[in-house]
Amino acid sequence: MITAVECVEYTGVRSAPGGVFADRLRRPADIYPDRRALGPEVFPPADRPDEVVVTSIALHIRTDDGLIGTTMQISAESAFLINSMLRPLLIGADPMASEYLWDLAYRSSIHGRRGAGMVALSAVDCALWDLRGQLLGQPVHRLLGGPTRDRIPAYASTLGDSLEPSAVRERSRELVAAGFSGVKWFPRWGPEDGRAGVDRVVELVAAAREGAGPQAEIMLDAWCSWDVEFTVRVARECQGLRLGWIEEPLLADNIDGYRTLRHRLPSEVQIAGGEHEYTRWGYQELLRSAVLDVHQPDPHWAGGISETWKILALIAAAGGTAVFHGQSMQCNSALSFASSPALVQQQEYLVRLMPLYQHFLAEPVVPVDGYLRAPTRPGLGMALDESAVRSRRIL
Repeated sequence: MITAVECVEYTGVRSAPGGVFADRLRRPADIYPDRRALGPEVFPPADRPDEVVVTSIALHIRTDDGLIGTTMQISAESAFLINSMLRPLLIGADPMASEYLWDLAYRSSIHGRRGAGMVALSAVDCALWDLRGQLLGQPVHRLLGGPTRDRIPAYASTLGDSLEPSAVRERSRELVAAGFSGVKWFPRWGPEDGRAGVDRVVELVAAAREGAGPQAEIMLDAWCSWDVEFTVRVARECQGLRLGWIEEPLLADNIDGYRTLRHRLPSEVQIAGGEHEYTRWGYQELLRSAVLDVHQPDPHWAGGISETWKILALIAAAGGTAVFHGQSMQCNSALSFASSPALVQQQEYLVRLMPLYQHFLAEPVVPVDGYLRAPTRPGLGMALDESAVRSRRIL
């Protein structure tokens, strides 16, 4: 029986010589000059100049037999919604009945079917899967039917890295040498930069290709902040550089724009996206539109492990492939190692952010020689490293 639902803010300190981010990704609001002028995110400094303060909010669901199911890296907004809306539905419930609890929460919060409400429900579902695995003494991927293999290749996301061509060239070379199957870059430039912006993006791709070599994948993430014309010009002028995919070039709701892109992009450049879609119903409509080549549901946002498992079935039935958005290595690994290699072929690893996201975990998920190994710990492997915690407070 569930006896407590707690959202706890943990604070610690991590070494970060030179800061966490050297540059910032482009954002949808960058169409406005004052937004575009903002620099990279700055983490609060610690006592030493080479350290930063790390903060993460965790959801803990406790049972009467002493077990704790955990989700990390939730927002303060999610914590508020969990405390105010979802906790009353969970206290006293059977923690194994995750399907019942998901359906109950969904039906009890009709305005939470997308966005912040669904992100809060996703956190609860992931924590319940962590709890279920501990109750049964098995990693979550085994409860879903895995493992389908013992390792999965990882590609490197360079969010926060310098975008200077020489730095891009060297970083791409370094990551491929470390075993990563490919490298994804996050350009700063967009439609308001005109011809010069297209040139800078092409220069970025060329530098990445030169550093990564002829075989590695090169991808771009525009984070919903380009338009059709800019995307088409970039893709056409990157021909010959073997650009793999452009991720979220348009706003998530601009389905007609994505249809136009499908007709106008060079055939060798794929469109990736879907991380900002929610639930099986939202994904069903996205799949009907047939605008994506690579689908990127995020179990931390789309409805948790339970709902993402249903989304995967829809993607498979449509003949698609999936690469999970990289918010949670634990949830993504559980789903990946339970999925067919024909459906999920690789995983994302954010090289600057994942060490921060997993700072408070005793056993973070980290690629070795470019591969992620099948988890072995019961549940999702969310045990805390108490030595990393400087302070905590219940929200």
